[in-house]
Amino acid sequence: MNVSKLRGKVVEKGMSITTLAKLVGIDRSSLYRKLRNQGETLTIKEANRIVEILQLSKEESMAIFFNSFVACDANEGFEEVN
Repeated sequence: MNVSKLRGKVVEKGMSITTLAKLVGIDRSSLYRKLRNQGETLTIKEANRIVEILQLSKEESMAIFFNSFVACDANEGFEEVN
């Protein structure tokens, strides 16, 4: 997870992490803890809610929630794309 990009989007939308946590439905200390460990314990439901709240595009969501992209070629399978 790219925490810096997420924080940038939060600021861009005129919010704070505390406000975001409240809108997601979790305690602010929980969100801070999840961000401190690079989002490893962020649930899919929480990530989806953040995408909705911040109105992130598909590209922005991928850039924030995935450090590397995964591409699939039907003939060759999955590969990591940096």
